[in-house]
Parts: sequence; C-alpha cells; structure tokens
Amino acid sequence: MEQGVPAIVSAAAAAAGVGVVGVALGSALARRRVAAATLAAPVIVVAGVAAGVGAAAVTMALSSEEFQLVLAVLAVSASVAIGFGLVLARQVQALDHKAAQHRVEQEVEHSRRAMVAWVSHDLRTPLASMAAMTEALEDGVSADPARYHRQLRSDVTRMSLMVDDLLALSRIQAGALRLTLERASLADLVSDTIAGARAMAESRGVAVTGSADGDLPVQADSRELSRALLNLVVNALRHTPPDGTVVVRTGAADGSAWVSVVDGCGGIPEPDLDKVFDVGWRASAARTPAAGEGAGLGLAIARGLVEAHGGDLRVRNVDGGCCFEVRLPLAV
Repeated sequence: MEQGVPAIVSAAAAAAGVGVVGVALGSALARRRVAAATLAAPVIVVAGVAAGVGAAAVTMALSSEEFQLVLAVLAVSASVAIGFGLVLARQVQALDHKAAQHRVEQEVEHSRRAMVAWVSHDLRTPLASMAAMTEALEDGVSADPARYHRQLRSDVTRMSLMVDDLLALSRIQAGALRLTLERASLADLVSDTIAGARAMAESRGVAVTGSADGDLPVQADSRELSRALLNLVVNALRHTPPDGTVVVRTGAADGSAWVSVVDGCGGIPEPDLDKVFDVGWRASAARTPAAGEGAGLGLAIARGLVEAHGGDLRVRNVDGGCCFEVRLPLAV
C-alpha cells in the first residue's frame, strides 16, 4: 500500500499535466479547424492515460516484461483512439461541407431573388414610359414626334444594357463565365477605360484624372476586365457631385498589380461597406442613383469579373468618398 500511494499520486499528476496541455491544444485547434480538434481529442485522452500509467509504472518499479506489456496495451489503445478520431473527423468534415454548401446555396438563391426584384423594378419605369410614348405617337397627339423617337431609342438602349448586365451576372453566379486570358497591360486598360468614361464625366461636370505606374502586365481577358474597370469608374461618376473629381491610379506591390478608383460620394457607413457589392444595394442616400441609372448590378459584376481573374476587389472609406481597389496577380 505504501508503494501504491506514490504511484497513484504520480499517475494523477502526470495525467493531469498532459490533460491540461491537451485541453489547451484542443481548444486552439477547435478555433481553427473543428475536424482537427475532433481527431486530436481521443489521442489527447490516450496521451493523458499513457502519462499516468507510465508515471505509475516507473514509481512501482515494474519489471521489463511488465513494462513492455503496459507499452503494448497503450500502443493498441492509441491506435484505436487515432482510428476513432479519424472516423469522427471525417464525419465532422462532411457535416461542415454540407453546412457550407447549404449556406452558399442560400446566398445564391437570395442573390437571385434580389436580382430579379431589382431588375423587374428598374425595367418597369422605362417600359411604362415607352408604352405611353408609343400610344401618343399612335394617336397622333405628340407635339414633337422626333423627341419621342429619341427618347424611345434611349430607353431601348438603357434596357438592353440592363439585360446585358443581368445575363453577365447570371453567368458569373452560375460559374459559366469563360475567359480568354492573354498577357495585357493593366495601365493600357485603365487608360482606355478613362477615355471611354470622359463623355459621361463631362455631361455630369465631373473631372476624371488618372496615372499609371509602369506597364503592369497581367493575364486577363481584356474585354471582361475592361468592363469591370468601367463599371467602377461609372459607379464613381454617378456618385460624385458636379465639380467633383474621380481619381484613378495604378501601381504594383508584393507581386500584385492594383487599380484604385476614388470617388467623392461622401463615404459609406462602416456597417454597410460589406453590402456594397450585393445585388441592388442602395442603402445609403449618398449612393442612391437617379431614376433609370441602373439596376444596382455594376459593382456585383465588377467583383465577379475581378475574382474570375484570380484577383480581389475591396472598398474602404477615404477623406470625402470611397476607394475601390482591384488587385490582380502580376504576369510572370
């Protein structure tokens, strides 16, 4: 009995010490990967038992045969624990995958519903206008038929662009976007984008300035990436007041090329920054476009196109407005 008391104390102390370390390790793993923590849990238990048995065996001065028997039992227990942990970890991974897939499906469905709602809303206005003008022309009560014809052409063009945006976003969300990647100069694409937006800038009384830092080669589908950049510049122009300035810059850092578009919208509330790329988002009065200026798809399309190029699109508030920044891998 005198020999048993130290053995029990030693075993308990060793098991408790390993257990405390194991709990800390398991907690750290659980915060990062639940499956890894699930695999580690039974191993930690066996390790604690092994530490206790080992301490007791040393204190009790077992013979070599008895000690080898204890080691054999512990080895078998560890193998069983690891196998059990692997089974549990696989089950947890499968559940996590199903849960993640379900969340993605819910987000896609929510986005689809929002897209249909916003496009339906924004198509209703030009359709009603076109119907009224057509009836006026048919009844011969239009005082200026030429003006009605110009307005009809304008509405048709606007609706065509909206439908084009809808189809583009549908391809992006369905993963059906096909890019033809070639080596391209990001600086040239930005210069072309600024040139293409100057007419809109002049009509709104907004200045557009830009600068490029070198050639900045990237692997890109020039047409689709130009569309993303134009969407960002057009969005900035729409939300910058007259006499304001939109600034477009490019550069490179840490193996990536970047493009920033800074507007004068006055900023977005911090809680709403994550919603900017949602379909149809118009929560802030500072970013509510005038009637008929789009279905709120431009930024969602821009992000989808940038991500399809292996890049990233983010937004942050700056003094007096917002900065949208595109980052793309530099071509080797």
